[in-house]
Amino acid sequence: MPTSPSEPTEAARAFDLLVVGAGPAGLAGAVACGELGLRVALVDAGELTGGQFYRNPAPGLGARRPEALHHAWSAYSRLLGRLARCPSVTHLSRHHVWSAAGPDDGGQWTVHALTGPDGTDRAPVRLTARGLLIAAGAVERQLPFPGWTLPGVVSAGGAQAMLKSGLVLPGRRIVVAGSGPLLLAAATSLTTAGADVPAVVEATGYLGYARHLGALAANPGKAAEAVTHGSALLRHRVPLHTRSAVTAAHGTDRVEAVTVSRVDERWRPVPGTARRISCDAVAVGHGLVPQIDLATGLGCDVRRAVDGSYALATDRNLRTSVPTVWAAGESRGVGGAALALAEGELAGLMAGARLGGLAASPARTARLRRRVARMRSFADAMAAVHAPGPGWTDWLTGDTEVCRCEEVTADRVREAVADLGARDNRTVKLLTRAGMGWCQGRICSTAVSCLAATGVSRRAPAAGAPGPDRRPFAAPVPLSVLAALPAEPEPPSEPDTSAGPS
Repeated sequence: MPTSPSEPTEAARAFDLLVVGAGPAGLAGAVACGELGLRVALVDAGELTGGQFYRNPAPGLGARRPEALHHAWSAYSRLLGRLARCPSVTHLSRHHVWSAAGPDDGGQWTVHALTGPDGTDRAPVRLTARGLLIAAGAVERQLPFPGWTLPGVVSAGGAQAMLKSGLVLPGRRIVVAGSGPLLLAAATSLTTAGADVPAVVEATGYLGYARHLGALAANPGKAAEAVTHGSALLRHRVPLHTRSAVTAAHGTDRVEAVTVSRVDERWRPVPGTARRISCDAVAVGHGLVPQIDLATGLGCDVRRAVDGSYALATDRNLRTSVPTVWAAGESRGVGGAALALAEGELAGLMAGARLGGLAASPARTARLRRRVARMRSFADAMAAVHAPGPGWTDWLTGDTEVCRCEEVTADRVREAVADLGARDNRTVKLLTRAGMGWCQGRICSTAVSCLAATGVSRRAPAAGAPGPDRRPFAAPVPLSVLAALPAEPEPPSEPDTSAGPS
């Protein structure tokens, strides 16, 4: 089982490396660096290690075999064993990092966090470190459709989270829809847990992988995973509908049915193909988007991934454009747990070599670089195959809420673009409040970007197109916490020599 987190004493709040995120990449990076003898803080908003991929049931549920809900659990178990034998790594759970600043004149970064399940303890924590490793993971890409705010409509990752951490299902008859390999994994988990899955609805076609045979040949394990999931769906007689999408959900108190339509290569609904499927829940997701708010706030450079999302740009040592800041895992581009583990280990070794003046093993680092390159090639192929087509906005009705927090409809966003000249998320936000709610645009930003014609696209962005929003805070923080921060010392004033010598 996961190790129990520990709290640092006041004297132990200075570290060599601070790792943001305790998922596969962060955990591997912290262990690799800690085993070199450096003091490492492994900081995460969750209670347990593992992140979204190795999400664990709550301890109070008494789950005896949590590994039954995962694949590749053995890699996680080995990391936990290494973590338990590494006293130089301090795991700080329920720490929500909202800001980082530095480095100061002494080369120290200052990281601010709130504690508690949702940062609600409002107990500010300040940590310092000589280096940062950003392994913040990713969030699901959500594309709205009429009825998506009905109870019973959840994200594909959310359905898996409910099952893995709460041992519950979002419904009994669940349609799984969207695009990407997460759909097959989610459908397999749900059917294995006893759910009736009447359909898996995939917006793309798997024949697109034929254009990436080199990446497939270099990663045979990925094909094996697909076969495993496909066999499970066949065993449970779950039909797979490709080139199709859920274009509406119907119901009163909760979802009762969905409309599934065929879509063309641009994801535009094909007239005359709509049909209804009865259900009491929908698990829908269109892939993942790197979580880079903290890093972009530090000024780290980004790159445009093949699916149109932004990811952190790094060198071959996984160092970002900001010295003493490294990145690993989904923050560099979505690629799965195995890639995140390899990148995390490589980043941890490189950070340890730089911060501790240690020579990394050439053979080990070369092996990791080859593994990363091989798996990153498949990740890029996967992103290209499942990239959302621009025509998905055709299934939006004018009154479809795009921003759920602020109840901003598609018509209001389109009005801001057509009549008021908005061309990016920030301008749309100022004109409509889309993205000003509690989630701070994490759910609606992709949809707003597409409607503003600057977001997800199969084409590269035009020259001068705006990059991702740079936020001063990576998580919500109360004004009382900001007010309690110590004032920054004022720089010394220059002597006034305008009057000349006396």
